[in-house]
Amino acid sequence: MRKIDLNNFRVATSETARDINRRIVLNLIRKHQPISRADLSRQSGLQRSTVSAITEELIAERWVTEGAVGHLPRGRKPTFLHLNGERAGIIGINIRPTGTSLVLAALDTRFLMQDSMPTWKNPSKFVNELARRVQAMMRSNPEMAYEGIGVALPGRVDLETNRLVFAPNLGWDKVDLKTPLEQATGLRVELENAANACALAEFWSGRHPESVRHLIAVTISEGIGVGMILNGQIVKGSTGLAGEFGHVTLQEDGPVCTCGNRGCWEVCGSNVAAVRHYPEAVSRGRAGRPRTAPTFEDILRLAEEGEAKACEALDYVAGALGRGLAMLLTGMAPDVIVLIGEVTRAWNRVGPIVDRVIRERVRTGAEARIVPTDPDTQPRLRGTIALVLQKHLGAPLIA
Repeated sequence: MRKIDLNNFRVATSETARDINRRIVLNLIRKHQPISRADLSRQSGLQRSTVSAITEELIAERWVTEGAVGHLPRGRKPTFLHLNGERAGIIGINIRPTGTSLVLAALDTRFLMQDSMPTWKNPSKFVNELARRVQAMMRSNPEMAYEGIGVALPGRVDLETNRLVFAPNLGWDKVDLKTPLEQATGLRVELENAANACALAEFWSGRHPESVRHLIAVTISEGIGVGMILNGQIVKGSTGLAGEFGHVTLQEDGPVCTCGNRGCWEVCGSNVAAVRHYPEAVSRGRAGRPRTAPTFEDILRLAEEGEAKACEALDYVAGALGRGLAMLLTGMAPDVIVLIGEVTRAWNRVGPIVDRVIRERVRTGAEARIVPTDPDTQPRLRGTIALVLQKHLGAPLIA
């Protein structure tokens, strides 16, 4: 049961039921398209007249289009409905310390155009260049209306100020990305931690049963981020900082983390941990240090070729990932844990180690499906699209 927040509520009006029903119909069309009005009525439980009124409104507003006509042995032939992917565009921005990606997506989340740029250390110059790139993307598609901009960040956004307040891997502090982007584009900007954005995208569009109400997304890159959906709601905490499990200490005498602590989960289980561990493993093997520092992609490639020290680096990261995931499973007992990151390319090697560590450490009986995503699907960018779509597809805030 969710307690009514007496400091932040909206009372139900005659429009509330219509708004809820409209969102239900729109979500059913999105999930089950092509679908007829009769099937919408059966799946929603709404009267056919109500479904017809809502769908006519959605068609008039160009959210929905009519497609092929079905064939029945008798009676009226059904006309199938589709979400109108051409109605509007959404700009998605994924910011990482190693680089920033931009995408223009259709309403059905198809990527229409992509761009990339460096993530500069100076946040003011970076935001100015980012705004210029977004403006260029919009100018190249002048015929399109735009719903908004979603931005995924390797850090946390303060709920009151909408400023980036905790991003140790970026080295930025109290940076306002929202205001200059909105002023430059005239579009509403939604900022969110990358793991939260990925959790939203997985919750709405992932291949999970409708019964899944507790989902955790773990992003593994330069750091480790955790996004939590519990009881069907994203968890942000009182200030927006909830979910920073990447900065929980797993190894008291471990390496120094960018946050200032030692042995944080992310300094032991991220891409950076593998890059750091590989030269150490080579040195212990008396083969001398590599001439150039390897990238995480280098380590993945070498491990696939069977190079022993690269395999050792991945095994080290896998063990740390397993320990952190065991912590989440024991503390949160989710239905699903989704993993996002390049490390999933080596899941044939990493996965069995993660599973073994979880079995050894979780004693409560809690179980969850561990689902590695395909990096080629660009889940972080898809998360940015979900940030904008949620205002139309999410449950309205009442009571």
